Amino acid sequence: MTLETLQPGPDVDVDIDETVRDALAAGDYRFKVWGGDWCGDCQRQLPAFGAALAAAGVPDDRIESYPVTKGPDGKEGPRVEAYGIERIPTVVVETPDGEEVARFVEEAEVSIAEALARQLADLDATA
Repeated sequence: MTLETLQPGPDVDVDIDETVRDALAAGDYRFKVWGGDWCGDCQRQLPAFGAALAAAGVPDDRIESYPVTKGPDGKEGPRVEAYGIERIPTVVVETPDGEEVARFVEEAEVSIAEALARQLADLDATA
């Protein structure tokens, strides 16, 4: 099963800020994305995030998507328990060594791409 909402549609604006694009492209980061094609938040946010990843030139082999379903006890799907996924969309950014360096959960005042770029910029500023 794939996460279709991560695919940008023809009506998605791919004009992203250069600093956001650069932050997503830097560091050989790995992006792990949990969502559901049935989820309104995912339908609204993930196509633009997919477009931002494409605009940043992030290769497909650095993006993993995990479809989530609603179960009787909450969210169910691949690696949901291992990553503590309770709300979707959730995006976890990891280094090539598997260290989590940023996380987006459900919604923010800015896009997923911008929220993650801010976290990554803060990480770079403290390094």
